[in-house]
Amino acid sequence: MDLGLLGQAVGMFAVTNIDDILILALFFGQAAGAGRAGVVRVVAGQYLGFLAILAASVVGALGAGLLPESAIPYLGLLPLLLGVRAGRKAWRERHDDSDDGEQLGRAGGPGVMQVAAVTLANGGDNIGVYVPVFAVSGTGGMAVFVAVFLVGVAVWCAAGRFFATRSVIAKALSRWGHVLLPVVLIGIGALILIEGGAFGL
Repeated sequence: MDLGLLGQAVGMFAVTNIDDILILALFFGQAAGAGRAGVVRVVAGQYLGFLAILAASVVGALGAGLLPESAIPYLGLLPLLLGVRAGRKAWRERHDDSDDGEQLGRAGGPGVMQVAAVTLANGGDNIGVYVPVFAVSGTGGMAVFVAVFLVGVAVWCAAGRFFATRSVIAKALSRWGHVLLPVVLIGIGALILIEGGAFGL
């Protein structure tokens, strides 16, 4: 295997997905009260969303153009709407229990499709990076990138879980995660829309 290509794949994954670690830590923090099932949902959602990104990138590299470039900025609507929904839910439940950690535990954490939607929306701009690289890498090179990226998702999930289970971070996520998650999601959505020039922004 070409070590240069391998290093390029590792570097590209890390650079284009660095912000996912924070989001994963928040999701794992929310899923803490759901035990193993909550962790599985977060990991499954992350893989599902990232597989959609890879599929669009591979198809785009092969010339089919699954997503027109003009449509990518509008993926920012997904995390923005999910953030508004999470914020409304946190607002409604603010008086239900004085212990925010228990509140998050009762919620059971995020669902597979919620995590997948956020992953896809947050990584939608990655498609524009991956398509040209995949296109010039050939079939063999593309396979290396895909394999490395799929391993990278597992590493990112482990890192997010690690941060969410450190006592100081876990306490902060337990206390403030229900507030921080909507803010992060809305911020990501707005950033994707603005940087992509959606709605003439």
